[in-house]
Amino acid sequence: MKRYLIRASKYFVALCVLCAAIMALNLMTGMAALSLRETLYVMFHSPRGMLLPAVIVLLAAFYPKFGFITRRIEGDVEEHREQILNAFRSAGFELAGEEEGVMRFRARGPLHRLLLLFEDEILVSQYGQWILIEGIRRGVARVEYRLDSYIRMKQYDREA
Repeated sequence: MKRYLIRASKYFVALCVLCAAIMALNLMTGMAALSLRETLYVMFHSPRGMLLPAVIVLLAAFYPKFGFITRRIEGDVEEHREQILNAFRSAGFELAGEEEGVMRFRARGPLHRLLLLFEDEILVSQYGQWILIEGIRRGVARVEYRLDSYIRMKQYDREA
């Protein structure tokens, strides 16, 4: 629960920064019809204006629930270790550690980590006949597609 609240707080701050950046860009380019003071007044003193802060709070509250996933791919972590490493490398992640049968990957560069709000940890483990990949949706989806392709290519090469 603590981790969920931390993630929700990070996304709340990120959405507020995004909103402020859009407002600043509008003001700097002259696209805004109102001054900053007038814009903030309208945002917090009208029913329609309160919609944006309400949406920001709701998105921040629910994003951790839908933004983090677990995917499974049929395979073996030990047998397909090289394919796992290649899939993560090509998706911009690097092996950060390995303990008790769990591989931990992190985004490679500081900019990539910042774009993922430092929620860039993806865990890989074995569950029965499945390789489990769990972490942030964007990273897991990229890796899942690549890893599945790499494993299928390896099986195809073995059969040929």
